Amino acid sequence: MSHEPNSAISPISLDKALTSFDALWSPRIVTRVNDYDVRVAKVEGEHVWHVHEHTDEFFLVLEGELQISLREPTGERTVVLPRGAVFTVPRGTEHRPYAPSRAAILMFEPSGTSTVGDRHDEVPDHVDATTGHALGGS
Repeated sequence: MSHEPNSAISPISLDKALTSFDALWSPRIVTRVNDYDVRVAKVEGEHVWHVHEHTDEFFLVLEGELQISLREPTGERTVVLPRGAVFTVPRGTEHRPYAPSRAAILMFEPSGTSTVGDRHDEVPDHVDATTGHALGGS
């Protein structure tokens, strides 16, 4: 599986990137910034509880609404992100993204970061455990 991002020195349309695939919870790498991937994904329903031990995870909601449940030392809470909102899940924080209806998100995380983190619950069939796919990839 190739996950080389678009490396052309030209603008990348996020709208076109999002229309190039239909799979849910299966991010596409649109570009790289230093050692970080910029990924877009279509999401709906629940992801899986997981944790990234060594990296924060940045979310920007492009369309729809994303909810992220967090298990923190003080207890469990859920943040609600409408379109245009950003949120960073701190490294080591167990979390589970959820979209009540179809949404589109942009994530920023180190290249090679797994979508299901370093530790996770059982991965359901609708969640792609990947380090990202190239645009136009499966």
